[in-house]
Amino acid sequence: MDVNIGLKQGERKAIAEALSKVLSDTYMLYLKTHGYHWNVTGPHFAALHVLFEGQYTELHDAADLIAERIRALGEYAPGNYRTYAKLTSIQESGDNVPPAMEMVRDLAEGNEILSKTCRDAFKVAEEADDQGTMDLLIQRMQASEKAAWMLRSHLV
Repeated sequence: MDVNIGLKQGERKAIAEALSKVLSDTYMLYLKTHGYHWNVTGPHFAALHVLFEGQYTELHDAADLIAERIRALGEYAPGNYRTYAKLTSIQESGDNVPPAMEMVRDLAEGNEILSKTCRDAFKVAEEADDQGTMDLLIQRMQASEKAAWMLRSHLV
């Protein structure tokens, strides 16, 4: 069945491609945050363990919303690591477990990258006058910018 939601097929495809990058950044940041949650140590363990848990839970839930928006646009959402690795702007943390404050700095930078990816996708959605996607992206920008601020606050 054709998708007839007031957006042309080319617009929907372009928006879905931009959202696929947002989804990839979101998922890669989720994985990194969850891994840091498991492996954080040191005098700030308790506070960071809880902070990371809240952030990875939020990212997990966000990934579902982003993927569902891609599907609502009539496109398929990426759903494998190989595709995420191609599309993401967020670097993997590698095999070594960094010290706690390096984790914090890395996650703050990851959230800032995610916010930029959302802004790029917003421009694509705005050009097509896709308010549904713009609303989703505004929420994602706000969440990633707040997460980055919370993390930066630990780096006094």
